[in-house]
Amino acid sequence: MSPLPTRMINRWENREEPGPGRGTLYWHILVGDHAEARDLAKTAQKRLAGFQGLHMTPTEWLHITTLVVGSTDEITTMQQQDMLAAASELLAEIAPIDVTLGRIFYHPEAIAAEVHPIDPLRKIRNAVQTATLKVTSREGRTEGPTQWAPHMTLAYSETEQPAAPLITALGRELSTIRSFKINEVTLVDQQGPERNWNWHPVGSASCLGHR
Repeated sequence: MSPLPTRMINRWENREEPGPGRGTLYWHILVGDHAEARDLAKTAQKRLAGFQGLHMTPTEWLHITTLVVGSTDEITTMQQQDMLAAASELLAEIAPIDVTLGRIFYHPEAIAAEVHPIDPLRKIRNAVQTATLKVTSREGRTEGPTQWAPHMTLAYSETEQPAAPLITALGRELSTIRSFKINEVTLVDQQGPERNWNWHPVGSASCLGHR
């Protein structure tokens, strides 16, 4: 298990974010339409509701961040469509993936549910990264300094506070594992600051392969 943080910090205190009318492109696996993901988020967020300084992920935009592509100032609308076409071609060879949520991951900036299995999900990430590189000559990046690990963020920290009370309230693992099938990844234009949730899906690429 990952080491537990001792303190939470303000995620957005020193974070560079686009201003109004400017966007950042992300490849996200959107999971808000899955009842299992919504149920887990609702359960976790209810346990955390009594704490100050937490910004809950809206149900509509529950997601697994797959790749940060870059600024919309540098990537044209045509390139966005070309990326979707290239990703669709690659993902057509990959079968939909059965995933599970359950174990809780704590980071100084956020609280999330881990998503497993990692290796099949990495195939989706590799496909969209390949498509991004082909069209834009850039590989995109992982959000944060660590190696990519798929997760569904439940709450972001907006203030500095001890982590232990949050960990005690929520625990390391919810009692029921939630499972569902992932079959597409979406290119999303996130307009303005992240916490405003002014998201605009550009299009999706589907996993069409057979097991």
